[in-house]
Amino acid sequence: MKEIAECVMGKIFYVMGKSASGKDTVYKQIHSRMPELKTVRMYTTRPIRDGETDGVEYFFVDETYLHKCRENGTLIECRTYDTVYGPWNYFTVDDGQIDLGHGCYLVMGTLESYENSLLYTSEDADEQTSDINAWCLCHIKR
Repeated sequence: MKEIAECVMGKIFYVMGKSASGKDTVYKQIHSRMPELKTVRMYTTRPIRDGETDGVEYFFVDETYLHKCRENGTLIECRTYDTVYGPWNYFTVDDGQIDLGHGCYLVMGTLESYENSLLYTSEDADEQTSDINAWCLCHIKR
């Protein structure tokens, strides 16, 4: 946690785990203890649930918005889950939420979203370097 406390700028701390593994709880705990970490909201095409607020848990959008992001090159990563209600997409967009010159960020996702985020920010997909100075992983097992 010392690295987070001394964070001046340019780092993304990534809480990662499988669906329903408890990462949301860990994410909220870290953010409550370190509110100086900025957060990044993901997007989803699933319906909003009772108690959720658009722009708080997610940005709730339709498939058209997802396709628009894919076409204009701002889609960082996307995961699709086939549910009994049809496919639900969860995705991250390069929409200006992250400015590595002005602080550190806390992000939550899966191993797949983490890997795709690295590929998006990396000039050479074979290298594990990117514009992001450091990715610190908290892998949650259950």
